[in-house]
Amino acid sequence: MSHGTCHISRRTFLHRTGRGLTGTLALPAIAKAAATQLPPVGPSRVALVHGDSRADNVFQALKLIERQIRDGIAKKKRVVVKPNLVVVDRQLAATHVECLEGVLEFLRPFVEEEILIAETPANGPAAEAYDNYGFHALAKNHRIRFLDLDAEPFRIRYLVNERHHPTPVRLSEILLDPEVFLVSTAALKTHDRAVVTLGLKNAAVGAILKDSGYRWGPGSIGNTDKPVVHGGPKNEGIHYNLFDLAADLHPDLTVLDGFEGMEHNGPISGTPVDHRVAVASADWLAADRVGVELMGVDFQKVRYLTFCARAGWGQAGLDRIDVLGERIADLARPYRLHDNIEEQYE
Repeated sequence: MSHGTCHISRRTFLHRTGRGLTGTLALPAIAKAAATQLPPVGPSRVALVHGDSRADNVFQALKLIERQIRDGIAKKKRVVVKPNLVVVDRQLAATHVECLEGVLEFLRPFVEEEILIAETPANGPAAEAYDNYGFHALAKNHRIRFLDLDAEPFRIRYLVNERHHPTPVRLSEILLDPEVFLVSTAALKTHDRAVVTLGLKNAAVGAILKDSGYRWGPGSIGNTDKPVVHGGPKNEGIHYNLFDLAADLHPDLTVLDGFEGMEHNGPISGTPVDHRVAVASADWLAADRVGVELMGVDFQKVRYLTFCARAGWGQAGLDRIDVLGERIADLARPYRLHDNIEEQYE
């Protein structure tokens, strides 16, 4: 059974965010005021590879930034890979096993310890997703262990609702651990609430937990905290909440598998895009920025990423990103966005 600790109190939440949340201040303005850090010094490196093998694309992208990855892992005690298994039963919406094969093959020469694969899908148990997507075959060649984050320890944190009031959520203690080298493996996908979903969103929303054994749909069992991130019935606080989560839940390494992306009504019900690309970076914001460009999406419309850019939590300016391998301009293609995209922009 999961057990939690109150990592941050409601009073601490109000102090940390520097506001009374009275409803008189719009969330975008709050985020802009909170984003006061200076941009990181020097350009960030992002690897971009195109090819006919998903696993090899990922492997080759990681090789282009190998030194940075090695240096990052050396500062941590454990490697955790967070796939994006948003649901347990649709492959197009989920990280592909071949993407993880590329990641694990790259890590094998210099990670001697057991690597954790950790997830909490939105609609069911992680074990079911691991079975459905063929993940257990990875254990034949790699020293890994699979975790259902819903059965692991958690901490209580607060996100805002549509009235800007703090609402408690359970967050994975494993993903919050500063000693963890967190690898976010995500696809290029459109989204029905946040425009796009890439590496940061996979880590941040994936850390929000539900009851062990929870299922949604007819006859649903248990409770889930995941909807709280939306910030209300019209997604009033979603971009602020993602910005706030990014402070502590950003990946140390982002891998974006765009071998087959998803357009239109993502993140679950969209249609495939034959793109055959892979992106990797130790700067999660730079990786997501390149992902946005590859999808032909206006970066300024993805507000949670622009808030993080203002905070200086990574490089977001294309003039401050060194793209290694292929050129963005040669591989970018416009993804069809969700049917409700105009409502999202509002």
